[in-house]
Amino acid sequence: MSEVLVLVETVADGDGVALKKVTLEMLTAARALGEPSAVVAGAVGTAAAVKERVAEYGAAKIYVAESDDIDNHLVAPKAEVLAKLVADTSAAAVILPSTQEGKEVAGRLAIKIGSGLLTDISEVNSDGTATQVVFAGAVIVKSKVAKGTPIYTVRPNSVAPQPQPAAGEEVPVDIAISDDAKRVTVVGRTLEASGGRPELTEASIIVSGGRGVGSAENFALIEGLADSLGGAVGASRAATDSGFYPHQYQVGQTGKTVSPQLYVAVGISGAIQHRAGMQTSKTIVAINKDNEAPIFELADFGVVGDLFQIVPVLTEEITKRKA
Repeated sequence: MSEVLVLVETVADGDGVALKKVTLEMLTAARALGEPSAVVAGAVGTAAAVKERVAEYGAAKIYVAESDDIDNHLVAPKAEVLAKLVADTSAAAVILPSTQEGKEVAGRLAIKIGSGLLTDISEVNSDGTATQVVFAGAVIVKSKVAKGTPIYTVRPNSVAPQPQPAAGEEVPVDIAISDDAKRVTVVGRTLEASGGRPELTEASIIVSGGRGVGSAENFALIEGLADSLGGAVGASRAATDSGFYPHQYQVGQTGKTVSPQLYVAVGISGAIQHRAGMQTSKTIVAINKDNEAPIFELADFGVVGDLFQIVPVLTEEITKRKA
């Protein structure tokens, strides 16, 4: 069975690293194309922290590429590692996460190996066809790479991760990163405080606020509802541009793409820019005082009314039922 290379995605976690859920989703999706092999490219010790989990979810091999040349430089070294592995293993495909970094690595890799690339896929089949949402979320298409080793980036939360224990054999990778790949150096890192909430792109529940929330102070209502549900907080572009909430929480075409089990849109009109980033959510609930807001065309459940009356009551009722 041909190998499918999966680039492991991690996140800083105190003094170490933690495996991001999208890695387990990618390993699950990879089984449709062949035998998954995890690729760990980062600081020394990264593979040791994640090897048990990736093996549990189907990684027959774990390619270990660990060095300061990878950890201390942005993106380009990872593309070189993957290009070397594609050549050495004759991989059937390469799968990466549809994160900002993952898509940049994928683009660089596609150029290096002369292959086609499909981004933001939600499903891949054994014949290589993949499901994509395109044109700002207006169209769902089936696509297939026509040249080279197919490269896919998987949208987080689009595949249900399923355990399938495998050997997890560690295979060291000889690292020879070019000078061109080391032109950008990381000079410092700051760990963002999460406030105990899940990371936005991996959250199964998201509550987002829009311009209708009115102010940064009023976003406490959105945070309260999200916390009662155990979810993450998002915001529309209108809300972040108005200074109501930090830009790193923006959901939309120019922000983050999310696909949670439950998406609650509060005071969001539903412009196409926002819809492009969240319309693959499994269940969408909209709260808006304008009964003609475009968000209701997309919502599974809609509540027409004043969010300042509805959200506090909803939060209180959810909290009461959880007690």
